[in-house]
Amino acid sequence: MLRVKCVLCEKIESLNSDTPEAKKLRNRPIHTYMCDSCRERIGKKTEERKAGGQFHMRRPHSEEEKDPYI
Repeated sequence: MLRVKCVLCEKIESLNSDTPEAKKLRNRPIHTYMCDSCRERIGKKTEERKAGGQFHMRRPHSEEEKDPYI
């Protein structure tokens, strides 16, 4: 078992060591864990912002749109 802490609410949970999420957290320390309740809450708020028109997706520019002087 792998003990993990949510980055938002700091709730400590246990993950099965064989899951892909546990392997990702163990092998790449830059990745962070977010509990299901926080993930659901953020997803719900994001959907509300998308529906309200306050959400702007930043997409990478294509090669043609890039400024040649940068």
